[in-house]
Amino acid sequence: MSPTVILVRKTSGTMELRRSRFEIVLDGSPAGSIDRNQTVELPVGPGPHTLQVRAGRYSSHAQSFDAADSKNIHFRCNGAILWPQYVASLFAPTIGLKLKRGM
Repeated sequence: MSPTVILVRKTSGTMELRRSRFEIVLDGSPAGSIDRNQTVELPVGPGPHTLQVRAGRYSSHAQSFDAADSKNIHFRCNGAILWPQYVASLFAPTIGLKLKRGM
């Protein structure tokens, strides 16, 4: 069984200010999209990979990971949830979206 990236888009108890659909970028190529409160599974081959989410000019930092045989790799993403972060992202687009490894 090949490794799978499981990407969840959900905020915990607060409202997400950037609500548009996020584009998923795997190893520098488009790999799909994710909406609010959605989970996406992406099969990957064993070895090193990078994952990023984008929405227009906004993007998360790229996250590097190493996929092992038959292991699931979990990530969580969301848009800005605090007004100061939202306003700051107008000047620094890479802080507008968050991507973290783990559940």
